[in-house]
Amino acid sequence: MATTDTMFPDRSDFDYDYETLRTTGVILAVVMFVSGILIALSKKFTKCVKSSSNSNSSGTQIPKTEVPPQTV
Repeated sequence: MATTDTMFPDRSDFDYDYETLRTTGVILAVVMFVSGILIALSKKFTKCVKSSSNSNSSGTQIPKTEVPPQTV
């Protein structure tokens, strides 16, 4: 039968490079944060541009009517 030493060899030679992991994590966090802000702001500005250009070009807005519910 295999012992735990043969199944799981000693990995004491392997060391994590915590400085690189930390730096990469901070860079990814900053990139995702800035891209999220840009996406949120771009949606806000495009909504304002569409509504202002729509009201200026038509002059008057067409009133919306409600459709009565259908009876079966």
